[in-house]
Amino acid sequence: MLGICPIDLIPDFIPILGYLDDLIIVPLGITLFLKMIPQPVIAECRDRAEEIRKQGKQKNWVTGALFILIWIIIVVWIGSICYKLLT
Repeated sequence: MLGICPIDLIPDFIPILGYLDDLIIVPLGITLFLKMIPQPVIAECRDRAEEIRKQGKQKNWVTGALFILIWIIIVVWIGSICYKLLT
């Protein structure tokens, strides 16, 4: 996928070099943003994340079933197209 970024030093469509600058810029940006967030906010978010982790991962079976149903419909649709093309 081609990416357009205002601070992209080397465009991503240039093989290998296009992604190297992303490997440098993204971690530096994350580090900069984390240093800009006040420590009390980070501590509060870590506490809330720990509480959520202790409660266990929520399971949404309806959404999971919906995604599986969509994938089955897509596979059947593509299969029917291939069957029509081959017969």
